[in-house]
Amino acid sequence: MKIGVTSQNFKTITGHAGKTRRFLIFSRDGEGNAVEINRLDLPKAMSMHEFRGDAHPIDNLDVLITAGCGNGFVRRMAERGIRVVTTSETDPKTAVTALLNGVPLPAAAPHADEPQPQH
Repeated sequence: MKIGVTSQNFKTITGHAGKTRRFLIFSRDGEGNAVEINRLDLPKAMSMHEFRGDAHPIDNLDVLITAGCGNGFVRRMAERGIRVVTTSETDPKTAVTALLNGVPLPAAAPHADEPQPQH
């Protein structure tokens, strides 16, 4: 299983997934631990907000963890076979480890295009 994490600074989980160009890529080692196996640093034209081609470097991911994204991004990733997980967790390895162990991640703040609760 390959898990991507949106990380514009290559240190923490960041939001705005559609505009993200930097990703940490994790997998599971032989002992079941999360290990970083790659980093992507893509040009602006390769952000999912801009990209309109067929093959994209994140297409081989199974899951993408992000701090925030819109419903359109989630649908677009689902069409590519990638499940999106949003979280308020900021540490990439902690989030990937939790995901690999089936532990729920803390919820992310609602995205601007999601309906807000009425009071």
